[in-house]
Amino acid sequence: MIEEGDKAPAFTLPTEEGEVSLSDFAGRTLVLYFYPKDDTSGCTKQAIAFSEQLADFDKAGAAVLGISRDKPAKHAKFREKHELTVPLASDEEAETCDAYGVWKEKSMYGRKYMGIERSTFLIDGDGTISKAWRKVRVPGHVDAVLEAVREL
Repeated sequence: MIEEGDKAPAFTLPTEEGEVSLSDFAGRTLVLYFYPKDDTSGCTKQAIAFSEQLADFDKAGAAVLGISRDKPAKHAKFREKHELTVPLASDEEAETCDAYGVWKEKSMYGRKYMGIERSTFLIDGDGTISKAWRKVRVPGHVDAVLEAVREL
């Protein structure tokens, strides 16, 4: 599992507008957040919160990118439906999720399954994990991340 101070694992993933790679953010702070699924309650609230504060992140010198296993076409519908401005990447094979240690065994109603643990990583311009939030609770999270970006 990666921790604060580790180098961020490289990735190249599809979005509805093409590919995005960690290297695209070299020299810039990146807020990389992993979420379970488009159009679910918590994920929608989180994406809306990041979208509402995207200009503040930009002003603080940080880009924001969300990742789930949903396909790029589903991301496009999700973004359009909720007027989201935050870019979303697709990790259908969960390789990037696994590299960041967010692909976990979960349990619901006694049934075990693999899924994404809601997590956020603050990656500095050198590609180092400055801060990691795991098992994220949505309320207040985006504000806490923005505060951490401003403290860099």
